[in-house]
Amino acid sequence: MSAPPGKTPSGKAAFVALVGRPSAGKSTLLNLLCGEQVAIVSPSPQTTRNAIRGVVNRDRGQLVLVDTPGLHLSGKKFNRRLTETALRAAGESDLILYVLDASRPPGPEEEAIAAGLASRLAGTGGGSLAAAVNKMDSPAADFARTADFLAGAFPENPLDKDRIIPLSALTGEGAEALLSALYDLAPPGEPLYPADCYTDQEIDFRIAEVIRGKALIHLRQELPHAIYVEVADREWRPLFDPGSTPGEKPPPGAPPRRRLWVRAFIVCERESQKGMIVGRGGAVIKAIGEAARKEMNRIFDWKVDLDLRVKTGKDWRRDDRVLRKLLGR
Repeated sequence: MSAPPGKTPSGKAAFVALVGRPSAGKSTLLNLLCGEQVAIVSPSPQTTRNAIRGVVNRDRGQLVLVDTPGLHLSGKKFNRRLTETALRAAGESDLILYVLDASRPPGPEEEAIAAGLASRLAGTGGGSLAAAVNKMDSPAADFARTADFLAGAFPENPLDKDRIIPLSALTGEGAEALLSALYDLAPPGEPLYPADCYTDQEIDFRIAEVIRGKALIHLRQELPHAIYVEVADREWRPLFDPGSTPGEKPPPGAPPRRRLWVRAFIVCERESQKGMIVGRGGAVIKAIGEAARKEMNRIFDWKVDLDLRVKTGKDWRRDDRVLRKLLGR
């Protein structure tokens, strides 16, 4: 995907893995720093299922931010695969940005995450870790409590105050200070992506994520994790100017215009769930499709026609074939 043209960065370059508990605000922070809707955001925990890359270009260099699924304690196969995805992304990155929710007190889950990060940093001097203390706009935010937790969590590699950044991913306050801290930690290197790039997601994945994001919003808490989206077919078709006579050809010399036709399925686990997704008289699936089309027409450089349907993939969260397709490896 392309962002507004900018100066080709040079100097610093790093992959930065965003890790933390579910609903800590990692995806919202990624979108804020990249300046575009790269990762879907919804009120449901565990919305992010893949390691999603967003690119930040500044005069100081290029940061490739890798959003990861929220780390939490669970024995379910699907959740274990999400945790593996997050840990793999962290292990393959140059820097780790530990995102914490300042409005929630640390608990066993937070302690487990911090212990894992401390183990990874052992022997490195701790110079590859920064902490973003998010949701400082919340009345329940307690920065001192979170800072005290971090001090106790990394006794061998303490984080100095310049690497613990209070911020609000919702309002944007603290974002530039966070980027400055990350550039300070980033090693010298050449950019891996063009200066006008803000994500490297493939078209089918981006389409599926947009649809899933709108579905999560419209379905609320009814089916937060029991669905995925499958792009079954797509093709390029000609696009004539709105209002033109059907079948009329564009004037000679006019630049070619295209639209992308897409057939996609929202896949649920049980037949009984299909009715909730379709809604009375098809109202829910229609609302999801219209919202997804509007978002795709905004982010893509072409018009999108969406044929959205629903089908059942029984117990797909236990199906290794489906999980490999959705989560990789």
